[in-house]
Amino acid sequence: MSEHIRIGDIAPRVHYVADGVQTAFTYPFPIFAAQNLRVLADGIQLASGFAVQGAGASEGGTVVFATPPVTGTRIALVRRIAIERTTDFQPNGLLRAVTLNDELDRQVAGLQEVRDEVGSGLRVALDETPTGLVLPPRAARAERLLGFDALGNVTAFPRTGTISAVFPQAVPRSVEDKLAETLSARDFGATGDGVTDDGPALQAAMNAAAAASRHLVIGEGSFRTTMPLVLPGPAVGLTMQGSIIYAGPSGQPALTLGDGAATRNATKLYEGLRVLRATISDWENEGDIGILLRNLDASTVEVRLVEGFTIGIRTQGVERGFEDSQLFLGRIVNNKIGLDAHTVTAAAWNTSVRYFGGHFAIASSLYPDKDRFGVRFSAEPGAYVAHNRHVFFGPNFELQAANRPILGVPFLSTVSSRAVLAYGMRMEGCSPFAGRHTSSAQDHVYEVAWASQAYQLDIDYAPGATRVGGVVRALHQAAAHREFTREVASVPSLRAAAFRWTATQTGFDRLACLSSNVGGTPTTLAQFAFPGLDAYALGAEGVTLQGGRGLGFVVDARRTKEFALAVDGDNPRLVIQCFDASMNLLTDVNGPLVRASGQSLAWNATARWWQGSADMNDANLTRLQVVRLQPSVGYAIIGVARIGVDYEVRAMRLACDPSQAPALLYGLPGLPHGARELRAEQGYEGVTLAAGSTAQVNVPVPGARPGDFAQAAYSLSTSAIVFLAQIGAQDVVTVTMWNRSGGSVTLNAGTVRVRAVKS
Repeated sequence: MSEHIRIGDIAPRVHYVADGVQTAFTYPFPIFAAQNLRVLADGIQLASGFAVQGAGASEGGTVVFATPPVTGTRIALVRRIAIERTTDFQPNGLLRAVTLNDELDRQVAGLQEVRDEVGSGLRVALDETPTGLVLPPRAARAERLLGFDALGNVTAFPRTGTISAVFPQAVPRSVEDKLAETLSARDFGATGDGVTDDGPALQAAMNAAAAASRHLVIGEGSFRTTMPLVLPGPAVGLTMQGSIIYAGPSGQPALTLGDGAATRNATKLYEGLRVLRATISDWENEGDIGILLRNLDASTVEVRLVEGFTIGIRTQGVERGFEDSQLFLGRIVNNKIGLDAHTVTAAAWNTSVRYFGGHFAIASSLYPDKDRFGVRFSAEPGAYVAHNRHVFFGPNFELQAANRPILGVPFLSTVSSRAVLAYGMRMEGCSPFAGRHTSSAQDHVYEVAWASQAYQLDIDYAPGATRVGGVVRALHQAAAHREFTREVASVPSLRAAAFRWTATQTGFDRLACLSSNVGGTPTTLAQFAFPGLDAYALGAEGVTLQGGRGLGFVVDARRTKEFALAVDGDNPRLVIQCFDASMNLLTDVNGPLVRASGQSLAWNATARWWQGSADMNDANLTRLQVVRLQPSVGYAIIGVARIGVDYEVRAMRLACDPSQAPALLYGLPGLPHGARELRAEQGYEGVTLAAGSTAQVNVPVPGARPGDFAQAAYSLSTSAIVFLAQIGAQDVVTVTMWNRSGGSVTLNAGTVRVRAVKS
């Protein structure tokens, strides 16, 4: 060398992560010879495949690989000099500077390496006296745990030594006791790799949990088992973070929780349950059960997933009850019966259980020819059958039975179940039945928040059903009609309500006759609400609207703004006409004045009303409509009209919120529509009638027509005089007073009252 190496204060190591392309890696510290440099790849020292350049240079050098290390390989370049002396200075010999410098350089380099290794070791702080840190003798530390005593000195503890939680007043306990706090299936050899048969390990863990009355944890992973599993009743509970894959024999439950017989399994906690069948059951054997829960009392169960069984979950009373518990349900998929509430003996019962959630779903291609049910209530022959007070909150059913010759029904009761309440159900692709009853079930309430069939739902009573009394509350597109319990008006039979207003015109009780093209320039309510019109064809049950005719209820809307209209008709079309508080017509100039619940409304400038964009029919879920009026609307006509084609109407009903009591307007002065009976009275100055003589008086009665029934009466006692009424001219009732006695009679001044009735 021309000059000696200069040793700078640089750590004698450098690290890299290969990128699969780089071949040259620099080292910034000096080495004396190539063999002083160790090259490591992922912790393994390499002996070949590279060349070291720059040995003897103060600034370091480069390691060049023949081929780039694989991407992600950890490369370490570390200087390691042999601790040896190969030179010797002779007495009285020449002490050359270069020789001395080389020796000192090697010493400095060696010290740097010592500092590098010591720097990664355990050591006390600089200000602490390093006493008591010597390891105990070999015999004293064998099979013991290394730790520190109260003075911080190194000592050996028994392997059963105590540890303490880092909280005040925590009680020291043994390591084994601390580790045993959580009993895990992996402690017994379960792998969770989805391939190994973990059945024996899982059962051993479950037996241990029962023997020690502990809570068992089955950790993450897929635990395959070829044997049915039973967690006995003495076990406190079970938490699953992974899944059980059942590949065992058919006809047996994959996972049984709790003891049978007369054992009471109380206050248990089973959470995160996830059980899948390796191959989907053929749905023929009801012994193929995913999770069997026996004799639970005051317990909590959470099921994340159960899939592929004939019965997904069975809650079972054996020789005592399954009761007072709550089940949190997740996905219950591809099971013929998702949940089965069951009893085995006459001494058992299944009652008072709360269920939260639950997504009961079937794949569209799975067994398209087989019936399927979400929840079933059942019993063995001779077992207890009065299952009662089961309450479900928000279950979701997607049973893929619509438009198929099979049954896909959310609830099936084959026993005498009582007080089964389901709130906020969703039905997608199900049969048009919320429940099917085959025995004597009573007091079931099915509240359907959403359904493919909307409000066209029912309960299917099989031929063997001996009781009724279930209720379906279909809220989808019909919530207001369920809640608006104040009846404003009802015409249960349009045919019976019809009467002849004139020889050619028809009127209807409580209803105004409407026209889609009123002549002239009408501006007030009275000019649109006709007491009778032609072009109504009366049939055996209803009336057919023809020629732009309509029928509507006239309501006082000054306070009440929302009304629910229900119509029994072929395909009626909703119409609403709006007026202000003075009964003056409001048009679209005033902006949108009304909205409907199930369709948009358009302004008809010719008829001067708002009309529905579609017919009211079941197929489009528009049969039931709620009308919301703007604040500026004081009075309204709400009804139906003939738009496009003729159709029959058989009944009409109007309701509102029970806190409101709006007036229905009909048969009033100025608004004579809707009344077949007309009344009037007139003062009379009196008269003296000879025996057998008569006198007449004409009483104006607007709307009276020849052919109407007419009656007359007088405000004073008239035992000797008979009052006869007839309609000889339009709008007039002629009253004839006949003295039928044998002497003269004086009729004092009074009031003549008349009544005309349309037929």
